[in-house]
Amino acid sequence: MRLRHRKILIVPLAVLLTTGFKQGSFAQELTKQEATNALRKAVQFFRTEVGYKGAYLYQYSADLKKQEGEGLAHKTTGWVQPPGTPYVGDTSLEAHRLTGSQYLLDAAKESASALRLSQLRSGGWDSRFELGEEHRKKYNYRVGTENPKARNQTTFDDNKTQSALTFLMHLDTRLEFKDPELREVIDDAFTKCLAAQYPNGGWPQRFSAPPNPKDFPVKRANYPETWPREYPKEKYGGHYTLNDNSISDMIDVLLEAHRIYGDDRFLDAARRSGDFLILAQMPKPQPGWAQQYNAEMQPVWARKFEPTSITGGESQSAIQSLLKVYQATGDKKYIEPIPRALAYYKSSLRPDGKLARFYELKTNKPLYFTKDYKLTYSDADMPTHYS
Repeated sequence: MRLRHRKILIVPLAVLLTTGFKQGSFAQELTKQEATNALRKAVQFFRTEVGYKGAYLYQYSADLKKQEGEGLAHKTTGWVQPPGTPYVGDTSLEAHRLTGSQYLLDAAKESASALRLSQLRSGGWDSRFELGEEHRKKYNYRVGTENPKARNQTTFDDNKTQSALTFLMHLDTRLEFKDPELREVIDDAFTKCLAAQYPNGGWPQRFSAPPNPKDFPVKRANYPETWPREYPKEKYGGHYTLNDNSISDMIDVLLEAHRIYGDDRFLDAARRSGDFLILAQMPKPQPGWAQQYNAEMQPVWARKFEPTSITGGESQSAIQSLLKVYQATGDKKYIEPIPRALAYYKSSLRPDGKLARFYELKTNKPLYFTKDYKLTYSDADMPTHYS
């Protein structure tokens, strides 16, 4: 059973606590106490039988003998990427908010404890974390013996560090900012993550230390003279990365931090992220965005199925993020790029009315991959793991 199903279970029950009594015969028969008891029973099962000390994965076999996140995992492993540990913790916290149940609050605090133990010395979180003593040696966690040779890469990919911080901030609010250990985790994470922001306001996919500003001049997006049509197998973790909406997720968590704490550092970082999205908009004839850019602000490859191209996917989140920064600041420069981007994407729709994930630079032809990862103009033989 996937943990995302747990969210599907808890949220409708929680909604019933505040709205359901006015709708439908079932909702009328369900009392708040019955809903609270059902929530507790579900959460208790996950705490005592499924998860491990507040850590949760994606799915477990019916007999609970096997478990995995996005990959194979140990019983003492937790996953950060939604729908992992932060997702479950935030759901428990919301259930507590609606019911007042101390048990549900304790469940959220237990997940926060798991995240505290798995915070890296670089400041944030990796895709997975380990609570088992032997497996923890592979990571340079902030809690425990420092191990400079162990893995220490904070990642923004797939809403990992961002979702962890969002949940921890929500819990901090619920606890009325009175838990010093929790606040220490949040402060350390934001201090080091803010230091990782590039001079142009962009963000890497992952980092272990702050960037050297000299290596990242502030430039506008531009087309390279040539680019590879085959996978170059180059490292991409330090590229300016929109892929999987990592910068959009950063803007969301920064605006939430500013809302909660009122610290202008967060609003300033969100502004500079919006400034990056303005710089990253490609010039004519394709005023959209790429998934990732090199230090020269040119679109580049990432994984073998993420080519040098303009993206029809992450560009939509870029537009939404610009709107959010405009709403937070009132500065109209953040909405200036949007009309020409919308016109471009409207003109780029496929015959079926959908956008392609990738468009070839300059020609604007839709790009696809075959199942054996050959770049092609045909969508007849695509892999199924990537939209």
